[in-house]
Amino acid sequence: MPAFLYLASLRRITANLEVAILQIPERFHVAETHGWLVNHRMNAALPGYLMISSKTDTNDLSELSEAALRELGPLLATAQDLLKRKLGAQRVYIGRYGHSPGYPIHFHVIPIYDWVEELFWKDSRYRVLQNFGDRPGETPTDGAELTLFVWREFCERTEPPRVQGRSVFQTIELLREAMRS
Repeated sequence: MPAFLYLASLRRITANLEVAILQIPERFHVAETHGWLVNHRMNAALPGYLMISSKTDTNDLSELSEAALRELGPLLATAQDLLKRKLGAQRVYIGRYGHSPGYPIHFHVIPIYDWVEELFWKDSRYRVLQNFGDRPGETPTDGAELTLFVWREFCERTEPPRVQGRSVFQTIELLREAMRS
């Protein structure tokens, strides 16, 4: 590829990535490394629901630099630890679901607090999920069911359930401070 085409392509990729990152207002930013941005999910009413997004415009882990890959594990571990230790999450789900065009590879870091699971069990609409298995599961519910519950109730509803504890923005401040330490 001629150098001028390569540079034009690189500028386009950089511009697209900057647009994706700039779409996240600063008030949602929690931390940043050379290769990753950690932010609170913008449409999540659940305090501590984090997104860890690559600064490289790719949707494929194999296309990331070794340095970015080395940062990822410790970043995920730190996020999980802080959500458990500082916010009291009983579990933390980490997953990669994104395949939307225009967004780089990113990971959802979802805290499950005791009160979230209680709300799940009180909502009879979600009992229908028990009809999909051919035999009983290992536990009364699983990560897939609780993730669906969080997405539908805390991210997509115009009137999400009332949260217990810190607000989203109090949580962002606490996590910013903790990730600086």
